[in-house]
Amino acid sequence: MASMTDFRRVADDVRNWGRWGDADEIGTLNFITSEKVAQAASLVRHGKVFPLGVDFGSSGPQGAFQYRPNPMHVMTIDGGDASTLAEYGPQWLKNPVAAQLGSYADNGPMRFNDDMIIMPLQAATQWDALSHVYYEDKLYNGFPASSVTSLGAFHCGIDKVDGRGITSRGVLLDIARLRGVETFCELGDPITPAELDEAARSQGVTVERGDIVLVRTGWWARFLQTGDGSEPGAGLDWTCASWLHDHEIAAIAADNLMVEDPVSGIEGAFLPMHMLCLRDMGLMLGEYWDLNALAADCAADGVYEFQLIAPPLRVTGAVGSPVNPIAIK
Repeated sequence: MASMTDFRRVADDVRNWGRWGDADEIGTLNFITSEKVAQAASLVRHGKVFPLGVDFGSSGPQGAFQYRPNPMHVMTIDGGDASTLAEYGPQWLKNPVAAQLGSYADNGPMRFNDDMIIMPLQAATQWDALSHVYYEDKLYNGFPASSVTSLGAFHCGIDKVDGRGITSRGVLLDIARLRGVETFCELGDPITPAELDEAARSQGVTVERGDIVLVRTGWWARFLQTGDGSEPGAGLDWTCASWLHDHEIAAIAADNLMVEDPVSGIEGAFLPMHMLCLRDMGLMLGEYWDLNALAADCAADGVYEFQLIAPPLRVTGAVGSPVNPIAIK
């Protein structure tokens, strides 16, 4: 078990504050240049598309955590309303919604359905914004944590990264396949920097500046079997933060619930890699990505690089966002 002294030494080493100027709010996404985007597009050779997002529904993984309930999907207008509103709506003046909808139905054959969703922005496949995690009252690049108010994040919100689009060369590192596990990497054996290197070597792929690295632990495959969103599995050891910094990647995502290992590795600290990546490095984390079909195809053709497109929703001041990323080969 490492100490907070060890943590602070690594934090000082990986911190990117001021690297792209004192006003920067997108961190390592600065590594995604126009040349990098063009390189990613050149990787599309067969037109194969792999959706990496999971379902946003009542059976999702976040139901195991009470502070993040699963999405609630409700219909606001449906087919059952049509005939009734056409008959009663226009005269129901004390209910302006019914009156308005009834007038639509009374003026011709057109009918429609509408719905809405109520959910945490990090309810399923998602990006963590740089304002999501902080410590010692500072966000990434030294912005004050107090700038995140009940109205949202003034600094480092998810809306600040949308101009980048988040599209780059994606690289899959299949740790589950490297370990030869049948389903997923079980808790108690965190993923090390050496394993990330070994996965890249065994797959014949090189991790380059500006890449978005996807790590498959097999956790999502396990969840599909059990439906237990609370079952922990192995993630990246906190020391992988230095590996991510040294490779100058743009972002990282995984198929598990927190990218990093649930066992801290730092005495007295919870989620140390979140602190190092989001607050110190300015590196966004993606969670609950479904990498199963992509991993199977990569294993079949031996190609572990692809174009990755994963823009967040531009929710003003949000500290995270749902995403439906796609990989194209």
